[in-house]
Amino acid sequence: MLFDIFSAADEATEFEAAYARADAITRRNSQTFYLATGLLPRAARRAVRALYAFCRATDDLVDNSGATRADVERWRAAAAQPAAAQRDPVLLCWALTREQFGVEQRYQNELIDGVALDLGATRYATWPELERYCYLVASTVGLLAMPIIGLAPGVRPAEAAPYAITLGIALQLTNILRDVGEDAARGRVYLPQSDLARFNLTEADILLGGHDERFVALMRFEIARARELFVEALPGIALLSRAARPAVGAAALLYRAILNQIEAIDYRVHTQRASTTASQKLLMLPAVLWQVAALRSPRPSPAAPVGEPRWRCE
Repeated sequence: MLFDIFSAADEATEFEAAYARADAITRRNSQTFYLATGLLPRAARRAVRALYAFCRATDDLVDNSGATRADVERWRAAAAQPAAAQRDPVLLCWALTREQFGVEQRYQNELIDGVALDLGATRYATWPELERYCYLVASTVGLLAMPIIGLAPGVRPAEAAPYAITLGIALQLTNILRDVGEDAARGRVYLPQSDLARFNLTEADILLGGHDERFVALMRFEIARARELFVEALPGIALLSRAARPAVGAAALLYRAILNQIEAIDYRVHTQRASTTASQKLLMLPAVLWQVAALRSPRPSPAAPVGEPRWRCE
């Protein structure tokens, strides 16, 4: 019996260490997400940070030089294992979270599918193609988080999912616009080829860091698209549990502010990183929380927001 007590204590210590690791990863990699999730109750906060750490580790896997699809499939197989079989602290705390909250592995696999796309040619001919990529790498995160943060009484997951999907696409598009220069340095051009052609730009213009009236016009066009997606998505925050709304709303609105910063640096995303400081985020937070509190539920809602592709609502 004494052995069982010591074993249980060791296991609890291992679990706490795993969650502490996820917390540290979140804090190091995303000030915005770390600040926003600090508004969640403790159990949901550490669970969502475990999700973030899993997503971060998955993304980092393909950013490593020499990563292959075999590496991705090994990671997929490891991630699918139950908590009892995990030794990696990130996979351990994510498996514990998944089991505790009944998270579907379908969205976990779609996330891995999306990240694996970065191992191939990172080119997208049209907006619908890029939109699909954004769904895989970002909307899936919102769908994985929904069972953790919870929904308002009487709201079905199918009602909230389209808004979570649209918000994920808005966030990922914002991320792509901020990181145009970093991606170009890796030989990646995510902006749709059809959009480049619309403004008489080529892939080479993006890779070489050109900044002229054509590039500025393109960035204005894409920023307008991102803002429209945020407008479509934000009402869905009112479908979440009351405890979750401040955190999700803060994450969305603080991240949306990156679009303002891109404009503030005159769209020079090849040479400057558009971001807000920790102090700026804190100053923005009261107004952000007021905006979130003012959101009203979109119910009764259609099966999907206007213009929603059917695949995004399955």
